[in-house]
Amino acid sequence: MKTRFCFLVFTALLLFSCNGSSSFVPSRSEIDKAVAKGEFSEASKLIKMYLLQDSLRFSERDSLEFLLDKMERIRLDFNKEDTTVINYVKRHYPGVTDKQINGWIESNALENMVIDGKRYFFARSARNLFRIDSLALANFDQKEAREPDSLQRLLTWLIPELLDKSAKSSSGIIAPARMRIKYSISVKPDAVPAGEIVRAWLPYPERGKDYQTDINLLSSSQPDYLISPTGVKHSSIYMERRAVKGEPVEFGYTLEYTSYARYPKFNPADIKLYKPGSEIVAQYTAERAPHIQFSDRIKKAVEEAVGMESNPYMKVKKIYEWIDSHFPWAGAREYSTIDNIPEYVLTNRHGDCGQVSLLFITMARYAGIPAKWQSGWMMQPGNENLHDWAEVYFEGIGWIPVDQSFGRVKGARDNESAYYYFTRGLDPYRLVVNDDFSADFYPAKVHFRSETLDFQRGEVEWRGGNLYFNKWNYKMEIEYLNK
Repeated sequence: MKTRFCFLVFTALLLFSCNGSSSFVPSRSEIDKAVAKGEFSEASKLIKMYLLQDSLRFSERDSLEFLLDKMERIRLDFNKEDTTVINYVKRHYPGVTDKQINGWIESNALENMVIDGKRYFFARSARNLFRIDSLALANFDQKEAREPDSLQRLLTWLIPELLDKSAKSSSGIIAPARMRIKYSISVKPDAVPAGEIVRAWLPYPERGKDYQTDINLLSSSQPDYLISPTGVKHSSIYMERRAVKGEPVEFGYTLEYTSYARYPKFNPADIKLYKPGSEIVAQYTAERAPHIQFSDRIKKAVEEAVGMESNPYMKVKKIYEWIDSHFPWAGAREYSTIDNIPEYVLTNRHGDCGQVSLLFITMARYAGIPAKWQSGWMMQPGNENLHDWAEVYFEGIGWIPVDQSFGRVKGARDNESAYYYFTRGLDPYRLVVNDDFSADFYPAKVHFRSETLDFQRGEVEWRGGNLYFNKWNYKMEIEYLNK
């Protein structure tokens, strides 16, 4: 952090010299206005000037240094120019008109941002258009962009099997899947000066859960490592390694673990009233800035979704259905670039798994239902990916999984199969890493996080600062041991 601060001071002094002034200090409102208008270069100059003040509190200095970082992250996400995006749209919607395209740009269906006077598009905006706009989807020429729907085919036969097994089980913990994971991170050559120590936190299966057991670490790239204690909300394995000039800095491990499906049995009518003064209720129905805030829009959404319903289970189901019917899945920006994710979903009318899960959690909490974050990886064969979902708490029942983005299982044999993920079930192909969001790491991280909310890919830093995702790559290889 000291190295970066010295650089900022030096840069700001140069700016002052060039302007022929050493007394001008911008106001925080000037900085915020420049950022809001997309004047990132100007905002960066103003921030560096502002940071020269000796009287700044550490928290304010930290937030402004992160704002500098955030603008660079936004530039990385919004890296497509209009020619590339419009050509993609025209290729897959041959009859589209310029008026339609301009309408999508204006409405932000083609997600875009004006940065330093030039319009840039989110890297996944063109493909996302055909997911979130009904007219574009209806005219989508899929010849070059067809995405295999192997997940839905898998779930169509898997869910009935899980339901059959749950009928014979009293615990609701069923269908164990044994998996071997080889996970690795590779920091790009010379991203860190030779001789410096690189610190890495890799995602690790959460322990202490009856649905994720028999975790066996088989090997690690470093003989010395730290596995976070049971109960830490971001479960990790921590390693260090010295950088060598011209070579990647690599970390990795191989492990096996068993994951179980969850389909707890209960009658919604048997759910009890929440206990007055309950710690769970107090903690998990509370607001939590910046993302879980009970804005007027959230309150209106809950009123629309829930109506006069009073049963906790039915409230959750109605919120789930309301989100499922209003917000299609679309590829997401990095979460650290979004100020309030549920509000982003409501504004843009789409969201990926974590975004709609956070909207669900916020709405559930406002409706008086304890709800929390859970995440890691989805491990269904052929569909391995980062994934987020939620859990809700019912009095007398406990914590119940809710996978908002999986929605209704298409092609299901009956309603119970179709609604498997609605307030009750989770399949066994999961790697659970996180039991909360924006939690602390073990050992503590010194610099900014690459992912301020979640922890699925890892975190990497050295004494000079954080290493963002563009500085390293990750890889997960999965072997299914009990096919």
